[in-house]
Amino acid sequence: MEYETVIGLEIHAQLLTKTKLFCRCSTTFGLQPNSQTCPVCLGLPGSLPVINREAVSMAIKLALALKARISLKSIFSRKNYFYPDLPKGYQITQYNLPVAEGGQLLIETEGKTKVIHLERLHLEEDAGKSLHEGFPDSAEKTYLDFNRCGVPLIEIVTRPEMRSASEAVEFVQNLRTLLQYLEICDGNMEEGNLRCDANLSVKQPDSKEPGTKTEVKNINSFRFLARALDYEAKRQIELLEKGERIIQETRGWDAAGGRTIHQRSKEEAHDYRYFPEPDLPPLIISEGWIKEIEGELPELPRARIERFIRQYNLTADETSTLTSSRSLADYYEALARDSGSPRQAANWVKREVLQFLKENNLDMAQFPLPPLALAELIKLIEAKDINMTIAKEQVFPAMLQTGKTARAIIEEKGLKPIAQDEALLAIISQVLEDNPVPVKQYLNGKTQVLGFLLGQVMKASQGKASPEKARSLLTEALNRLAKK
Repeated sequence: MEYETVIGLEIHAQLLTKTKLFCRCSTTFGLQPNSQTCPVCLGLPGSLPVINREAVSMAIKLALALKARISLKSIFSRKNYFYPDLPKGYQITQYNLPVAEGGQLLIETEGKTKVIHLERLHLEEDAGKSLHEGFPDSAEKTYLDFNRCGVPLIEIVTRPEMRSASEAVEFVQNLRTLLQYLEICDGNMEEGNLRCDANLSVKQPDSKEPGTKTEVKNINSFRFLARALDYEAKRQIELLEKGERIIQETRGWDAAGGRTIHQRSKEEAHDYRYFPEPDLPPLIISEGWIKEIEGELPELPRARIERFIRQYNLTADETSTLTSSRSLADYYEALARDSGSPRQAANWVKREVLQFLKENNLDMAQFPLPPLALAELIKLIEAKDINMTIAKEQVFPAMLQTGKTARAIIEEKGLKPIAQDEALLAIISQVLEDNPVPVKQYLNGKTQVLGFLLGQVMKASQGKASPEKARSLLTEALNRLAKK
């Protein structure tokens, strides 16, 4: 029987503020456990929260980028539940009146653009962290780190409009790129700065009634998101095929076992006993503030993709790679400008630059060569002051290792190309003398040995000969021998 998968996502993005949402404690990751807390984020008696203006500004920025409707008046609420890592016994979030509603984000599916609509964007504080392993008595005890309590999050809730795991993964990837372009979230899933919960159900395509959904939590990578959704869809279909009922529940992703596992029954909104936060007044956002933030928005990913295709004559796939992060796109544009060769700039960034970053587990901000330095190397190649092979195999690695300029390395290592035909002809003459058998084969009509002989010429010249010039002079020398 055919089934249709229906997926909606709830994504929590940690905002890049220096301090927490309602107090001045640091949001820095990885500090000594329980060292970044105060009476406000611990909910001690007598403490009062004060909203972080920068967090609100970031929420407005994202709402504008997603074309969401910004609420000029929004309300914070208390979401009441008991869990050891929630010291207050409630979480301050937004419920009835969020900071923004609606909005959309585009994805590409099966070669077509698809619009995924959003339900809402709202601000909330994070809970603490339960540590279940890494201690001598972890088998008996759970440790608590409250440093994350009160860290500002923005939650993005989509409509259930995705129909496959691949669509869901692309949505999260596109959202992550947008958050990074806006510089409001670093998108680090391993540190929990971008977390994704997925609501999934299956139904027959002709059914008007939605299927019973389950929520899958604890997904901290794109690969795990795809695997979790594929597994959960298959699990639900198998249950329905057996005539069994789907239970509305919250399930966790077990990465080691490659499966989703039951955690608890799914709560409804009334289970949390939402009510307006009595210690915070309504959040009022002025039209003037929105206009001010709108004027500060950078060029967004999709607009940049379209411009790169037009301006630099790049393919869609090339542009998708070059705009995958704002820092990478900025680097490419600077390199294209400084080198005067957008095509060569694209080739170097796509291959050598990204390969170096991958091999050394670095991001673009940690790449050691400024665009101007790499542009000099590209200019030297374009001017034929050095050939591509030597540039990639000797000059570029030396630049990365030493920080010296391309020109300095070429001079230091004696890598200038052989400019005089006489010098190259001498090398060719020696190669022909040292390889009589291939020469005889060529003269007898086996012209494919030309590639071998050319390789010997390049080897003898230590790569300094121009391949085009070497081929031309080598062919002329062989033709002269053929006429004798």
